[in-house]
Amino acid sequence: MQPQLTRRSLLLAGGLTGLLLALAAASPAVLAQQNLRSTFPGRRIGGATRGECAARLIVHLVPPSSVLAPGSAGIGLLLGPSPNPRPLAVELRPLGRGGAPDRSVSPLLQRTLPASPAGITLLPLAGVQAPTVWESSYVCSDPAAAGAAASADPLSFVESAAPPALSLLVPGGTAEDEKVQAALQSLRQACGGTVATAELARRFALEDLVRTDWPERLPVRCP
Repeated sequence: MQPQLTRRSLLLAGGLTGLLLALAAASPAVLAQQNLRSTFPGRRIGGATRGECAARLIVHLVPPSSVLAPGSAGIGLLLGPSPNPRPLAVELRPLGRGGAPDRSVSPLLQRTLPASPAGITLLPLAGVQAPTVWESSYVCSDPAAAGAAASADPLSFVESAAPPALSLLVPGGTAEDEKVQAALQSLRQACGGTVATAELARRFALEDLVRTDWPERLPVRCP
């Protein structure tokens, strides 16, 4: 006589069967996106440690993982204080090998925004159909000035570009994405106005970055 399964064994077997069915039903695209979220080598905070321009704070308003499924509010950046603001370069490219942007094709978006003081910049984006790398950095070097300085003194130091803020934009979304999307939508409603710096830092978990040299309120720019 075969031993009969206990009620506990039946429950365990049913749970295992449900798990296997769920894994089988998950599309390759969903599984690939889950892998990207855990392996993408992003950094939502860009900048260097030296140089007036290179060390200026730039932050992508995305989850700490630096991966976001954008919504109708688009994407947003936080620019830190600076006595000498420089233009901001923003570029979106398809995801290539090893988490790097694919530079063999034309960028999906390429903009240089005018120099501006500390504040928030929101950019429209209808969404993405495939994983897309988002890079943002200040334009620190002036080619003409750098060339003149090098001619006058070959040993002169020319400030190098700082590592950009680097994020991955993906289709779909998670509960964390929805939370960020809601925060960005709230900011978009303040276009042309200002928001409290402390509240922005709290909503995007940036309290450690906002120091005494920041203004109490930040302008919201929607170019």
